[in-house]
Amino acid sequence: MEDLSLHILDIGENAVNAGASLIRITINENNEENTLFLKIQDNGVGPGLPMPARAAREADGNLTLRSEDGKGTTVLARFVLDHIDRKPLGNIAETLVSLIAAGGLEVDILYRHFKNGRDFLFDTRDLKKELKEVPITDPGVLKYLKEAVNNGLKDLIK
Repeated sequence: MEDLSLHILDIGENAVNAGASLIRITINENNEENTLFLKIQDNGVGPGLPMPARAAREADGNLTLRSEDGKGTTVLARFVLDHIDRKPLGNIAETLVSLIAAGGLEVDILYRHFKNGRDFLFDTRDLKKELKEVPITDPGVLKYLKEAVNNGLKDLIK
């Protein structure tokens, strides 16, 4: 896989298929500490992780997995931010929209991205309340969400 967003998508889809109702994705980039942390938590069953583990090792990082039946799984990966072999984040907005489409109305996604003390939050639970009777999987809603995430991440980089 060419970027980290594809690993996130793979783990998220595994969680959806395992019956998770909530997937929490957190990215924390810190230039001062030269680290990038990726944390994915779900309340489903543990996913297979050989590819993201290899991606972390290639960037002088590591990956840990904690899984408990009935409680869910936590994947935590650490990367050296400026390592030449660290894969780019990739298209996070497309990944989130794909997970929303895959999970439908039954799965909520909480995405939080920290970068050098700033943060961006995206929570489908809040969006579903605002949408009321319009499904979050409506193509127009998904297009809007993709644009909103892209704009939020652009503001984070400024």
